[in-house]
Amino acid sequence: MGDDRPTVRLRVTASGLTDVGLQREHNEDGYLVSSEHDLFIVADGMGGHRAGDVASRIAIETMGEFFDSMANEDVTWPYHFDTTLSEEENRLLTGIRIANRQIFERSIRSREFQGMGTTMVGLLFSARHARVYIGHVGDSRCYRVRGGEIRLLTRDHSLINDYLLAMPELTEEQKGELPKNVITRALGMQDHVVVDLQTDEPQPGDVYLLCSDGLSGMIADEDILDIVDDYRHPDDICAHLIARANDNGGEDNITAVVLRVDEDTSATSQASTQPPPSGDSAGATEAGMSAESTSAQEASEPEAEPGTD
Repeated sequence: MGDDRPTVRLRVTASGLTDVGLQREHNEDGYLVSSEHDLFIVADGMGGHRAGDVASRIAIETMGEFFDSMANEDVTWPYHFDTTLSEEENRLLTGIRIANRQIFERSIRSREFQGMGTTMVGLLFSARHARVYIGHVGDSRCYRVRGGEIRLLTRDHSLINDYLLAMPELTEEQKGELPKNVITRALGMQDHVVVDLQTDEPQPGDVYLLCSDGLSGMIADEDILDIVDDYRHPDDICAHLIARANDNGGEDNITAVVLRVDEDTSATSQASTQPPPSGDSAGATEAGMSAESTSAQEASEPEAEPGTD
């Protein structure tokens, strides 16, 4: 059998940061940066009586727990395994579906959480295949910066985008009359959710940004590009993005997860100086080439008593 592993091994360095913003009393966003699973998530919760932070927390925790369970080779897939998709895509899709079900079931069991939901954008990095797998629901976004250009990789599931798809001839005046913050898809709204999946081929030097609309709605894409170009480390990029969103008004909670892709020079060095592994040791060598990242974090606040926003 041929070896489908890339000749240039890649690694990612990632960081995440969240901020309540300047006009909200509490933070309903959540994020995950997991080096163990090369999994990165932003979730933006919504719902009355501070239920939004509960929804985003359930989404983040459920995804982490599912990926933990997948370490067991004997695990049973809770949903049908789609043979037209890769294993990585199936894992990402299934995790999001489980999170949706958990939020939906919690909302129908408790009156204080009725109607809660959350957006989600998740990115799964595979060093072995040199791919990133992106799944999203709602209007949390994934951008890629490459070679001095920024590209939005996701499409907002929003009312205005649905109108534009159905009626692309709308004038700017008509567009301005449409509500801009109404989303048409979110986790927890129904017992089944449609997830948009895509695959991207990262290159050394690429930067991926996952963010809530509290960031993308306050900073122009060109300004995001400038900040990514000005700072190398994801810690600094996250901090300056959030600071800029607050400088521009900070109208919502603001969350950013930033991944920088680099060539794994340590893997190249090992490959050139060590004999090729045999038997079970090959898996251990590949594991040593997995992505770098900060420790997993989740930014939602503790579950609150019912109250008035």
